[in-house]
Amino acid sequence: METSAIPRKKLETFAADSYKVPLLNVEHYPVTSNYFIIQNRETYPVKDYISPHRRQFYKVFHMTGGTGVLTIGLHRYEMVPNEIAFLHPDEIMSWQTTSEETRGHFCLIHPDYFGYDAEHVLHLLRQFPNFATNAAVVQLTEGQSATINGYFEAMYREDRGDNDDKKQAILLQLQLLLLESRRAGKNRVQTTVTEGYGYIYRFLSLLESAFRVQERDTYTRLKTATEFADELHVHPNYLNTLVKNQTGKTLREHIQDRLLHEAKTLLVQTDWGINEISYGLGFSGQAAFTSFFRKKTTVSPSAFRKTTLSPAHI
Repeated sequence: METSAIPRKKLETFAADSYKVPLLNVEHYPVTSNYFIIQNRETYPVKDYISPHRRQFYKVFHMTGGTGVLTIGLHRYEMVPNEIAFLHPDEIMSWQTTSEETRGHFCLIHPDYFGYDAEHVLHLLRQFPNFATNAAVVQLTEGQSATINGYFEAMYREDRGDNDDKKQAILLQLQLLLLESRRAGKNRVQTTVTEGYGYIYRFLSLLESAFRVQERDTYTRLKTATEFADELHVHPNYLNTLVKNQTGKTLREHIQDRLLHEAKTLLVQTDWGINEISYGLGFSGQAAFTSFFRKKTTVSPSAFRKTTLSPAHI
């Protein structure tokens, strides 16, 4: 398709899209995250953010108080107390708080947490119907919500305890949680996202898909901001304005942040040499990669790898 044939949205149409503050920061999970994380919202307040896919973690979020807007893919849910949400690792999601406080729990579960002895539970999670974006939020009665809250509290206590069989106890509570949610069976009605959010979603999706550095000798050619805009059939200035107003960062900043996150991931989770990582990420050589990494983190790639993999960080 010729560039001249691409319909470009005028910058002035941005005024037609309304956004709320504060900004939705784009967040990536730390490259050294535990395989199972559970938090209580009273001690771990929810933040407004957008999380791209390839998080690797399944996420379950139960609300007992407060309100907020959860967007999964292009499905938007206005959540209220006594609701539970299921987020698949491959979906872009965002959260926007609309109340003074939000109470409840959330847990993050990496597939590797289950191991060989609990593959049946992982299969149950993967087949659970509410990880579909159009059925991700389930309405609960007060009684069902109280029961599920009890399962979360039990997992929370076990996770912070020192019982030898705490993993088995956590997985048992998780299975009961899924069973109770499935029995509730009432999906929350979703609404469509704004056109502006749709562009932001598609940009982040394209940005994530650009990183497929999974094997040695795999080469990534990162697109420019203009190339991303062309793929979305929108003017670069319009897309940049949408993204900057919603996330606080420009297209170029998001591209560089994602490049840095991939570099950190490869440094920590592979044994590849610095030169191999440099090539895989599309740099002209190791010197260019080291210069980029040092500018963003103040340390060299090798120093970051050594520090992150030290006993104090494992």
